[in-house]
Amino acid sequence: MRLVRFGGAGAESPGLLDDEGRVRDLSGHVGELAGETLSPESLERLRGLDRSSLPLVPDGVRLGVCVAGTGKILCIGKNYADHAAEMKSDLPPEPLLFMKATSALAGPFDEVCAPRRTAKLDYEGELALVIGRATKYVSEADALAHVAGYTIMNDVSERAFQNERGGQFTKGKSSDGFAPLGPWLVTTDEIADPQALRVRTWVDDELRQDGNTSNMIFSAAFIVSYLSEFMTLYPGDVISTGTPHGVAAGMTPPGWVRDGQTVRVAIDGLGEIANRFTVDK
Repeated sequence: MRLVRFGGAGAESPGLLDDEGRVRDLSGHVGELAGETLSPESLERLRGLDRSSLPLVPDGVRLGVCVAGTGKILCIGKNYADHAAEMKSDLPPEPLLFMKATSALAGPFDEVCAPRRTAKLDYEGELALVIGRATKYVSEADALAHVAGYTIMNDVSERAFQNERGGQFTKGKSSDGFAPLGPWLVTTDEIADPQALRVRTWVDDELRQDGNTSNMIFSAAFIVSYLSEFMTLYPGDVISTGTPHGVAAGMTPPGWVRDGQTVRVAIDGLGEIANRFTVDK
């Protein structure tokens, strides 16, 4: 299934895509795409619905963040060897973890307004996982059974805030809108192998990133297992698994995103997101 949330910001309703790619309203069956709704049992029940009988949503409706109730956005840094090299970093011996504020979440096609004094705006197209049930001390072999589905995240960064303003990554990663997510949540049964997905990112019409999740240093299953050693993962938590080579900071000269440019990220089987960026005056 491909699950969506549609409607105005802060007033989204749950839905899914039918076989023709049209949005159907699920609000008669679930209150939100959050919590217990993301469990394997609930997803199996939704999978059995007659999609053609669900109310059809008008074309052009806004798509919001594809999951609700997110308590944590956990991100893995430098998880592709080619990206670590372009950032002039050694390969991490364990997953490099940082977090983004949940207030950074944005819809897959929302305009994002970067904060004042933004000077080094960067993008990172990434495969993201959404947790479907409470997860603690899970084995790598069982980890993906705790994932509700996959989606796309742009781990937006302001590199000057991140690297030149003291402290850790948080200031450069958590501005409003710096975690566009979507366009839909693709349940795990739709993706045969999360380690075989092409990841591409464009700035306007220029292809900047063209990688594959097969090149991750730490696999999606390993990351879920690893993180569950340190904290319980809850339904709706988002894990962004790192980005391939081609970020703006790795270019000579750096290819920072400028006011008015659009960043588009596409991943095989997961669709694409596209966000126009402006800078607050």
